[in-house]
Amino acid sequence: MYTVFIILGVILVLIILLALIAPKSYHVSRSIELEHPPQQVWSHLKYLKKQQEWSPWARKDPNMELSFTGVDGEVGATSHWNGNKEVGEGEQEITRIVEGERIEQDLRFLKPYKSQSDCYMTLEEYEVNKSKVTWGFSGKNKFPMSIMMLFMSMDKMVGKDFEAGLENLKTNLNK
Repeated sequence: MYTVFIILGVILVLIILLALIAPKSYHVSRSIELEHPPQQVWSHLKYLKKQQEWSPWARKDPNMELSFTGVDGEVGATSHWNGNKEVGEGEQEITRIVEGERIEQDLRFLKPYKSQSDCYMTLEEYEVNKSKVTWGFSGKNKFPMSIMMLFMSMDKMVGKDFEAGLENLKTNLNK
């Protein structure tokens, strides 16, 4: 019996130590340079329905259920999705717009697990009639997910999707 308590104590101490050193937050972003003026690119970023045209997750599940509420392209507009196990279920709500420069969204995942992230897209002109788009998100790792993040990388999990989405955006703009 004494040995069981020692083992349980060691496991508890190990969990506490891992929780203390585990990353408490994450931030992932990717950028792309486009041969298009910011005015042409902005409508592809601002509107939730337009984002679906280049979203990497929409391509992972073309049959996912989508619904929209509010006025698309304005603060408060929300999209809700329910798809296969690759895309899960969740919603994104526009929370802030700096016209022509930045859009911020609250990204809420409902399935396969609940989480919340702050998502953003920025747009800047880096040369005459050329644009740079940066797409990113950040959030907090709550226990016990924080311990799992010692062995997983949010950047590796989501970064490739952001890259694919930005390449889809570029392809759409070049059509």
